[in-house]
Amino acid sequence: MFEELRTLVLFAQEGSVQKVAKRLPLTQPAVSRQIQRLEQALGVQLLDRRQKPPILTPMGSEVLARSRDILDAVEKLRAIANIPEPEGVFRLGIVNGLAHDRFADSIIAVIAQFPRISLRLKSGWSHELAEQHRLGNLDVTIILSDASRFYDAERIGEEEVIVVGACTPDSSHNNQQTSWILSPEPCDVRRSLSSRLAQKNCPLVVAAEIEHSGLQMELVRQGIGLGLMPKRLFDRFPPDGIMEVDAVGGSLRLDVLMFRSPHLGPMAKVADAIGAQIRAFIAR
Repeated sequence: MFEELRTLVLFAQEGSVQKVAKRLPLTQPAVSRQIQRLEQALGVQLLDRRQKPPILTPMGSEVLARSRDILDAVEKLRAIANIPEPEGVFRLGIVNGLAHDRFADSIIAVIAQFPRISLRLKSGWSHELAEQHRLGNLDVTIILSDASRFYDAERIGEEEVIVVGACTPDSSHNNQQTSWILSPEPCDVRRSLSSRLAQKNCPLVVAAEIEHSGLQMELVRQGIGLGLMPKRLFDRFPPDGIMEVDAVGGSLRLDVLMFRSPHLGPMAKVADAIGAQIRAFIAR
């Protein structure tokens, strides 16, 4: 039907079947048959053939406007397909909660897709990366936050974080008394935990502030305090001597948000690939 739509648009421009036939080039009967096929497909009369030369009917004018929209959309799709291969430095900001060794496969997959780019990766806390994005220092930024706070962000997933503690004979944990092994401020999940405890009128007692997740889990295993861990990691790689604990009334959930620079150009393909990889990474 694409050719028929193009013929209708040309007829509106030229005003006669004869002139359209010269432009395509086709025979005049072939042009007439294309318009007739379009009329049959749509079940409407597009031309008033009582006039000499024929003119568009009111429905023909409506179909003409929609046909132009469709043809414009097709041209835009062709333009996307002709975007040159991305090359140069691509600056990616990834929140600390996702930037660990198991994310390496996702990064490698993107680099393999675009061998002419050089990836510059920066990790940090969400508020820091959001500010770097605002300043134009990052091409794509991935943070953990509440989607309602950022109207210009694309929600690409959700991170569920659970409370974990040591497997002890007494597996009960009273959140009025418990201590926590947490990342330093301004850790995004820590802020969510603090808010949850405040709602329950419970104090946040920090036994240790440690950035390294492995050391955090070892202290949790030793019974020094409770910790936080992404549920997807706990389910796939359950750590020895550590169990899930319901200490705050369920898990903590944060939106995974992606910011894109408005000036990506060909690098938009890389941004799409990053988004797809992170969606898959979170879903594992």
